[in-house]
Amino acid sequence: MTSPSSPEAPWPVRTVARKVAEWIGRLGEVWVEGQIAQLSRRGAATVFLTLRDPAADLSVPVTCSREVADRPGLELTEGARVIVRARPDYYIARGSFSLRATEIRAVGLGELLARIDRIRRLLAAEGLFDAARKRPLPFAPAVVGVVTGRDSAAERDVLVTARRRWPAVRFAVHHSLVQGPSAAASVIDGLRRLDADPAVEVIVIARGGGSVEDLLPFSDEGLVRAIAACRTPVVTAVGHETDTTLVDHVADVRAATPTDAAHRVVPEIGEQRRLVDGLRARARHLLTGRLDQQQRWLESVRSRPALAAPERLLDGRAEDVLALRTRARRTLTHRVEGAERDLEHARARVAALSPAATLQRGYAVLQRADGALVRDPVEVADDERLTVRVAGGRLPVRVDRQDAGS
Repeated sequence: MTSPSSPEAPWPVRTVARKVAEWIGRLGEVWVEGQIAQLSRRGAATVFLTLRDPAADLSVPVTCSREVADRPGLELTEGARVIVRARPDYYIARGSFSLRATEIRAVGLGELLARIDRIRRLLAAEGLFDAARKRPLPFAPAVVGVVTGRDSAAERDVLVTARRRWPAVRFAVHHSLVQGPSAAASVIDGLRRLDADPAVEVIVIARGGGSVEDLLPFSDEGLVRAIAACRTPVVTAVGHETDTTLVDHVADVRAATPTDAAHRVVPEIGEQRRLVDGLRARARHLLTGRLDQQQRWLESVRSRPALAAPERLLDGRAEDVLALRTRARRTLTHRVEGAERDLEHARARVAALSPAATLQRGYAVLQRADGALVRDPVEVADDERLTVRVAGGRLPVRVDRQDAGS
């Protein structure tokens, strides 16, 4: 046992490399699943290949004897899925890690489908396939991004059909690999480039039909997550109508074919023109109907007496005013005459009851100096000055009882 390392007693590089090799050697043989990225049969005894993990974009070199690689019934090709029984090995001299394979098995269609189903369940559990995440496509995008194979039928189907339907559409095309071990990474690169372009409003991923193995890159976990992370709506058109890959589940819209994708991303100009013509005709009909209705209402209003002959209303009101004025004058005259009669009667009564009338008949009123009336001779003192009020005026008098007695 080597003593533990410390700042005062560090390990040499060879010691660390040796310990790493010892630790890796204790792992023993393991079963590894992956995709063959490179294959080389250099030499007569050894076969070299690179085993890639598509989900992690990680690869490891693998060596095996020719007997293992050329086992009857086993056909090793780049892009094939395999299960390898190997012993991990750390080469101290170069500081490199590799696997030494003792058995290689091809992954059959059943195993591929089972693996895709496991990935599908995992991504579905994370909510990447939820309908709430789906985004609507723009009505008439000015620029459509297309990720497809170079000079492929899928590219022609999308571009030709879309231009025929909507001549103003423009395309940003990224040619990528659509088959093989590097296809998923190539499609991811194109997807990210187009998603970063602010002019691109929708992205179409298109590929023609093929076998399950041919379409395997479009069920790559990394590609599915890249689509889910896009800010731009994504339409997938991979394979034929019956083909379904994992990217179809995560895409905002799944088209049955590349031609169907073109139908979904752009409208048909003839149909839109017919729609506009129909809306225009409907608007014209509604507006004409409303104008006719208002015109009929205006005609009916204009035919009413108040607007047709307004002077008739004035004539009628003038007669009413004249009648009211005559009635008011008659009533007022009657009231005044009645008041005059009442006044005359009251004046006659007042005159009849007035002391002046009594004085007119020869009576006189005797008043003392303070204005008090003299009603009894005993109230008056001798030689007192009094005032006599007669009908013609007032006379001063002096009381002389002697003259009165004689």
